Amino acid sequence: MNRDVYDEDHEAFRESVRTWLERSVVPNLEKYADAHAIPRDVWLEAGEQGFLGLEIPEEFGGAEAGDYRFNAVLGEELSKVMAAAGSCWGIHADIVAPYIVSLGTEEQKRRWLPGIASGEIWCAIGMTEPSGGSDLAALKTTAVRDGDEWVINGSKTFITNGYSADLVLVAARTAPEKKARGITLFAVEATNPGFSRGRKLDKVGQDESDTAELFFENLRVTDNEIIGELDNGFIHMMQNLPQERLGCALANIAHAKQILIETLQYAKDRKAFGQSIGQFQHNKFLLAEMFTQIEVAEAYVDKCVLAHTRGDLTPIEAAKAKWWTSQVQGEVLDHCVQLHGGYGYMNEYRVARAWRDARVTRIWAGSNEIMKELIGRDLGL
Repeated sequence: MNRDVYDEDHEAFRESVRTWLERSVVPNLEKYADAHAIPRDVWLEAGEQGFLGLEIPEEFGGAEAGDYRFNAVLGEELSKVMAAAGSCWGIHADIVAPYIVSLGTEEQKRRWLPGIASGEIWCAIGMTEPSGGSDLAALKTTAVRDGDEWVINGSKTFITNGYSADLVLVAARTAPEKKARGITLFAVEATNPGFSRGRKLDKVGQDESDTAELFFENLRVTDNEIIGELDNGFIHMMQNLPQERLGCALANIAHAKQILIETLQYAKDRKAFGQSIGQFQHNKFLLAEMFTQIEVAEAYVDKCVLAHTRGDLTPIEAAKAKWWTSQVQGEVLDHCVQLHGGYGYMNEYRVARAWRDARVTRIWAGSNEIMKELIGRDLGL
């Protein structure tokens, strides 16, 4: 079924992204995995291409696309090549940048947005804590007023881009008595005294992504580093989570679809008992089921993309897209590994790495269980 969510301009942009990825990223994938990081020169080149500033106004060095579908195209193409690229780029360009664009002061925008668009300032977001997981309202990092300054103490974990980020959007508790209503967002520069990083975390998958623990020890900031309204950070996060979860859904389907296409070719080429393995009825039916699963999920995600482009995607619709696509991705990639047989368990095969990379998508951006809880509440349960 032809997708009608994108027009000629989006497809032209897709081709430019593909060309750049094939030239500058694909030849170096093994290096990125070994280093557990995508080097800064890649981000700088992406900035030159205009890929990091789709959400940023032109006056601050961005492309100001004004159409979320360009973000969607970029996320899809990145995820086809390397799952970690979609998450790293997404955190920087689709999550942190919009916070500053929509909530930042003019001084904050001038201070940070040009560097974010160019790749000179790389971003992360500090929500998750060692004891909190998906429960953002239970965070323990505090920011205490001391004269004209705020003193931040606490830690964050599982932070994508955490090891290399220049700017971290940190959620901290500023009014403990207000619980969820007492959280504030601060933009913390990595050069700030009191900021430190732990080791690069040794993950099961997404090797190319630098994921780290972050620590704040008597770190001082002023009101000039507050993003949005004081004590309203939880609401700001809830308002921005639908775009994050939609980005996850796009990446899930694009990633799984690409590996499924490659698995189909493998099933045609691989011979056993005198015929291609794809011709065995079980495998034929399995492939038929998986392509149907992917295309049906993709149709729902495309509808969500159009809704978000119009500005009317609901948090519940985004939650549905996030949990369902991660579930479908996991099932499809597990079958793809099985179809590859022993080769599917070898890291030299993309299907094995994709299978590992996909597992976290049922956990991050709110676990699938949390997504179902939100949907259930919306049903009046």
